[in-house]
Amino acid sequence: MKIEIANLTEESLQDAPEWESHPFSCKYCLYWECPPEAGPATLTRDEALRRKTDWLRRTNALFGHCGKLAYVDGVAAGYAQYAPAELLPVAASYPAGPPSSHAVLISCLFVPQRRFRGLGLASRLLESVLAESRQRGVTAVETFARRGRADNPSGPEGFYLARGFRTLRDDAEFPLLHLDL
Repeated sequence: MKIEIANLTEESLQDAPEWESHPFSCKYCLYWECPPEAGPATLTRDEALRRKTDWLRRTNALFGHCGKLAYVDGVAAGYAQYAPAELLPVAASYPAGPPSSHAVLISCLFVPQRRFRGLGLASRLLESVLAESRQRGVTAVETFARRGRADNPSGPEGFYLARGFRTLRDDAEFPLLHLDL
């Protein structure tokens, strides 16, 4: 089995994992990028993909690479997305927020299909995000991890705590976790 971690690009966004309902599939998801009043839930797949591609293009220009894909034997099986919080405006509305202004926020780290879980893909995605962040001189990484459920695009709280993150601000559902680099 060949596992590869690659930067998310406009071209590779086409490969991003999909599952049951399209608003939550990685390539169409605009949850973090567009506040609910912007209407992303009513978009068609093509419109959502266009908006996601536009966001990716702008974020890459302002920040640099902002996502990773994990491939297993050439199939995109895992997805990570990260950027400064100001480029992910929904983060400001979380009860445990806002994220620190100096930190990069991991908005998504997910392996949606069960057949690809247990292969270490999430760990490899996180390691790649952290390594790239260190190379950029980023001093901290944060995330709103899901408490109590592992099956969530933000990633489970225990996963991050086991890798050195600490709770910066607590919340019953989505605590803000922090890792100094």
